[in-house]
Amino acid sequence: MKPTRPKIGILALTLELYETLAPGVRENREQWLRRDVIPVLSRSVEVEFQSAVFSGSGIREEVNRLEQADVGAILVIFLTYAPSQLAIAPLQSLRVPLLIWNIQELFGVGESYDQNTLLENHGVHGTQDLANVLVRCGVPFEYVTSHIGDSNACGEVVDFAYAAFAKRQIAQSRFGLLGTAFPGMGDFAVDTTQWVSKFGCDWTTLPIEEYIHHAEKMDEEKVLALIRDYQNSYDIAADVTKADLSQTARAELAMRLLVEENGLAGFTYLFTALGDDERTSTMPFVAASRMMADGYGFGGEGDLISAMATRMFHLLHPPVSFSEIFTIDYRGNALFFSHMGEANTAMAGKDRKIPLVARPTPITRTQNRQLVLVTVFEPGTATLAALVQCRNRWKLITALVQTENFRPLPTLCVPHTKIRVHGDVRKFLTDYAKAGGTHHNAILTGDVRARLRTLAVLTDMDYAELNG
Repeated sequence: MKPTRPKIGILALTLELYETLAPGVRENREQWLRRDVIPVLSRSVEVEFQSAVFSGSGIREEVNRLEQADVGAILVIFLTYAPSQLAIAPLQSLRVPLLIWNIQELFGVGESYDQNTLLENHGVHGTQDLANVLVRCGVPFEYVTSHIGDSNACGEVVDFAYAAFAKRQIAQSRFGLLGTAFPGMGDFAVDTTQWVSKFGCDWTTLPIEEYIHHAEKMDEEKVLALIRDYQNSYDIAADVTKADLSQTARAELAMRLLVEENGLAGFTYLFTALGDDERTSTMPFVAASRMMADGYGFGGEGDLISAMATRMFHLLHPPVSFSEIFTIDYRGNALFFSHMGEANTAMAGKDRKIPLVARPTPITRTQNRQLVLVTVFEPGTATLAALVQCRNRWKLITALVQTENFRPLPTLCVPHTKIRVHGDVRKFLTDYAKAGGTHHNAILTGDVRARLRTLAVLTDMDYAELNG
């Protein structure tokens, strides 16, 4: 899936009175915006800006232009003071999230402060005017104060842009379920009507027969090319045969084709449902692991929520992996994560090739052996995140964690990694459970809590951050 960046539109406001009282102020402030602000912001997001506006009609026209330019959010910047009532009507009807960025050129007020400096640095009370009116009118918005010289001047703005981007992209996305959900697993059971209504996404069931048909009829040249990719990329176990590689490649190509044909941003399957069809050649474990590295969402056992969540988190800050806690490491104050065959290969340790092995015991019936990429994550800062449904509200649960320098265990033929929590692991697990945390979750590379928190606000979800 091609990487994309958020596109944010700047609505820059000035005072109409200054067009006659202080000619040149608007042009001067536009120059500052183009010279000092937009280049810094453009390092992280695509910026749409044409010119500052000062009249009610100008504001309406500019808001319409920005929405037609397909921006994912609107950023209001007061280059001087501007009265709120000129902007309230067009902002009330916005179809995209709104952020007021309280920013000015001047860093400090000293003896040299004069009337001209005042004219060029007095937008703050305009932001307060507008914020008050938006609150009174019930218009949702976010508000950030920073100086462009700050070390992370655009950090909150960029987080907002990515959260708005993820929300919008998910609302335009479709997810697929191959088979059914695992019977009796209640924590990711979902009322799809409520789910679609909340996030705006679409979903479909994928016939297992199509997966099998695609694998059987796959072009042999494509199969051989993918086998060569496996051979170049992974540490293939000595007992893995050419036939094993061929069937695994066919499974991956079949899953990719199925996803492409149905226009999916993510998918999930139930391994036992695949095993119930005696024609199933092998499991698409390698496919799921590699497709997560390409940005597709994935959930195990028919978990549509995780399929959507991992894709949504990828849009916020890739790479992201579907994950599951398997064992508590009391001695190391850590958690041991694993799954039957799926983990994002883009998150693997960089000091070694990922082992490609055959499961000694099939997880379900298939005609051929089941290959797995034994992915162990690169050590470093990470974020645990779970999207859960609690009563009639959705919730994001997050925690800052540390992936440990943990080498693949020779006795395990599945992905696995060890993750250390902050604080006592006992309290962490208690807090996670009491917050409604599910047994399926996701691991995001880096500290992504700020973006996740903003995403929760923009999507009207509850947010719980665990500190151990």
